[in-house]
Amino acid sequence: MEPSSGRDPCGTPAAAAVSPVVVVHGGGACHIAKDRREMVRQGVLRAASAGFCALKAGGSAVDAVECAVSVLEDDPEFNAGYGSVLNANGDVEMDASIMSGKDLSSGAVSAIRCIANPIKLARLVMEKTPHCFLTDRGAAEFATTMGVRTVTREQLVTEKNRKRLEKEKRVKEGKDAQKPESQKHLGTVGAVALDSKGDVAYATSTGGIVNKMVGRVGDTPCIGCGGYADNDIGAISTTGHGESILKVNLARLTLFHVEQGKTLEEAAEVSLNYMKSKVKGLGGVILVNKAGQWAVKWTSESMPWAAAQAGKLHCGIDLNTTTVTDML
Repeated sequence: MEPSSGRDPCGTPAAAAVSPVVVVHGGGACHIAKDRREMVRQGVLRAASAGFCALKAGGSAVDAVECAVSVLEDDPEFNAGYGSVLNANGDVEMDASIMSGKDLSSGAVSAIRCIANPIKLARLVMEKTPHCFLTDRGAAEFATTMGVRTVTREQLVTEKNRKRLEKEKRVKEGKDAQKPESQKHLGTVGAVALDSKGDVAYATSTGGIVNKMVGRVGDTPCIGCGGYADNDIGAISTTGHGESILKVNLARLTLFHVEQGKTLEEAAEVSLNYMKSKVKGLGGVILVNKAGQWAVKWTSESMPWAAAQAGKLHCGIDLNTTTVTDML
């Protein structure tokens, strides 16, 4: 069955055998300009394809989500890694997390600077430390110890995001009547995957909110908010307004509804509508379970997403815009 997109349910039917799958999202948004749409679409397709190739090469679900999110972090069209928005001081501070559904092992980092791929650092926290979460200076020292590739501040600060910050400050000062950028671009990037062994995983990464206070941390690195993975339930990555997602523990809330017997689509709809009604927060989710079923859903205007499974690439940005093509 072909998945639908947007606010309608979408997914694939369960199969007798495990059908590996990778699903990615490029962040919830209230508007994606026409001149960006094809670049964004190609970006999520590349990420899903790269993650699926990792699975085909014998990689784990964790390998797949790390690979997929790294592709999005390297793409300046997305609010993560090289495309990260700027804080009030004009700097990049990034957050990321990753989790394996096999044993609930997890790793997260926040307030990361001068690292090209925060998701890789999050995985190292998961695998090379007894901890789940490192932040700021301690995370930077750990990255140095592990030989993680660093980049200069200038390499992460794009001209597009400089202009975006300037515009946001004008709006805040009342010099621009347009809607604040922080409400237009609710982006993170994320991925969920199921591998041939039946293990699931998630990864989520973000540059945060335009003009955020220095040191602000949103939902992305918080396990249970920015994502969650448990083989017995499924894996989920979230996107949207971080403070709203934190308040309702969106990732774990959605999987709780799955535990209670709801389908992935039903669980996503109930949880997103709860967040919208309770705290007026917009967002989106992608989910997968060990049966190979998957779903994407959002309440913002758009959410670029792509999924790779059984030789097919599914992709969408807006309501009723799903396309399905053969993988090369």
